[in-house]
Amino acid sequence: MNFFYIRRNLILLIFIDLVLLALSYFFAYLTRFEGNISVQEVENIKLSIAPIIICKIFVFYYFDLYKGMWRYTGIVDLINIIKAILTSSLVIVSFLTMYTGFLGFSRSVFLIDAVFALVLISGVRLLIRLILSPSSQNIHLLPNTKSNGYKKLLIIGAGDAGEKVVREIIDNPRMKYEVVGFLDDDKRKKGRHIHGKKVYGAVDEIINVVQNNEIDEILIAVPSASGDSMRRLVELCSSSKIPFKTLPGMGELIDGRVSIKTVRDISYKDLLKRSPVRLENNKIAGFLKDKCIMITGAGGSIGSELCRQICKYEPALIILIDSSESNLYAIQMELKHEKTYLKYRAVLGRVQDSLLMNDIMAKYKPNVIFHAAAYKHVPLIERNPWEAVYSNIIGSNVLVKAAIHHKVERFVLVSSDKAVRPTNVMGTSKRVIEKIIQSKNNDITRFIAVRFGNVIGSSGSVVPLFLNQIKKGGPITVTHPEITRFFMTIEEAAQLILQAFTMGTGGEIFILEMGIPVKIVDMAKDLINFSGKKLEDIKIVFSGLRPGEKLYEELITEGEGIVKTNHEKIMVLRKNGDMNSRNDDNFPEDTPAFFEEKFSKLISFAEKHDSINIKRTLKEIVPEYSIQDDEAVL
Repeated sequence: MNFFYIRRNLILLIFIDLVLLALSYFFAYLTRFEGNISVQEVENIKLSIAPIIICKIFVFYYFDLYKGMWRYTGIVDLINIIKAILTSSLVIVSFLTMYTGFLGFSRSVFLIDAVFALVLISGVRLLIRLILSPSSQNIHLLPNTKSNGYKKLLIIGAGDAGEKVVREIIDNPRMKYEVVGFLDDDKRKKGRHIHGKKVYGAVDEIINVVQNNEIDEILIAVPSASGDSMRRLVELCSSSKIPFKTLPGMGELIDGRVSIKTVRDISYKDLLKRSPVRLENNKIAGFLKDKCIMITGAGGSIGSELCRQICKYEPALIILIDSSESNLYAIQMELKHEKTYLKYRAVLGRVQDSLLMNDIMAKYKPNVIFHAAAYKHVPLIERNPWEAVYSNIIGSNVLVKAAIHHKVERFVLVSSDKAVRPTNVMGTSKRVIEKIIQSKNNDITRFIAVRFGNVIGSSGSVVPLFLNQIKKGGPITVTHPEITRFFMTIEEAAQLILQAFTMGTGGEIFILEMGIPVKIVDMAKDLINFSGKKLEDIKIVFSGLRPGEKLYEELITEGEGIVKTNHEKIMVLRKNGDMNSRNDDNFPEDTPAFFEEKFSKLISFAEKHDSINIKRTLKEIVPEYSIQDDEAVL
């Protein structure tokens, strides 16, 4: 039945074009001869109209003019119509020239006919789209009143993103929005219209526009805005006293598609807004496409974002490893239902399980390992240092050995700025593994590390804590008035990890450009303003530095040889750069035997929950480690 329905529609479409082409040909003669068509020209029309129309129909069919749905006619269809008409006219004129020498025919008739055909054929299709499109069928709903449940929406940003949002709302009235107009700081756009919606003026005029038009909601549609620009827009929207949302930055839009469906509430990363990452996608795809990729800590903040980013490069398989059942289930369901990506295996287990890691690599033979599994909460690990030994150090060492044994091509360690001149167990454990992978690097398995600072939105981020404290009316607890941290978004961190791993030849530690460090107390003040509160309403209390916490974080240690790369956001340390600067008479060589001896001691002390000797042993491996005399839980 569906076949006959399609066939009936096809016949109807062809019949409509036959009529239009006949009218076009006849009107071309009327125009050319100013309404006075001679008997000879009438005979020419009778003889030529049928073969000319049939020729055009065949050419139209060749250019797929009958495969599209007229209700969705767009620019591509118009281009195909132009191609089909030009091609058919060229074929007809060539045939007449070759076989008749154009005797008895007016050349201008065929030029006029082509113009009429273009107008009629494209015009009818456009008319059908206007009649059948959802926005036209619901045209009576366009005066979207509040009684109908519609919200009056003001869009900030009269650019491509704003235009796409308006178009999507017009095409789908069920979204319950009526776009009133735009605000944009580009003076050239003032008074212009986009899809019939007026650009009222600059963003500074927001209060007047909101009051005069009874706006219910504001949408910031400027994905490329800098942090300072976004901060200004948020302040102006806050002054209007009505709800506002934003489109995510381009770095967050993995597929690059702006849509009303991506609209979300403003978050602190919008105020932090860093420039989008330049990715060499072809190069990354060359390392990931059709390869088996293994990600440890796949359910964590960085691990899960790596999963989201990597799946778009079409790997043969992604192995998801995590010790948290809920985290692993969450990323598994997201890949399956949101990303519709099914080429994965979810493994519930711990990286320190040597038998499990070896069995996984033996069966699936991963080409690349991204090692993001680690304990990372500084105060918790400081009070429970044996867990850093088991998970961060021994677990990583198990994974490194298995990767070498199974000839994994590339191993990427997700490291931390806390590995630089560490003052805590967590950072020291990361530095230990950096040393391990540098000592284990070889021509078969290439090891690299990527070192960066705090990530906005991660499970350890201070932002959710501050927002929760603000919601409860305060106070906000900040450890120290001068404490600063580097910040980047989860999406940017994952993208730069992927970019950096393609640049490594083995043994490097890559440093991600973190920008200017942010004072935590300034962040707290921004979040108070951002939440619609006043600084006098929410008290900020300084609680003192926590166990193992540094006042300032660093990305490199003095003496490490840092080198720029061809990517503006990625630097690299000279291979074993910090090892070259130390006195070999004072410290032993970082050899496999040296590490195995120290690891044996660490395991022994960890089994006894001997935090003092754990820290002393870590000091022997990482001489720059400054031990803090904080009591452990045992």
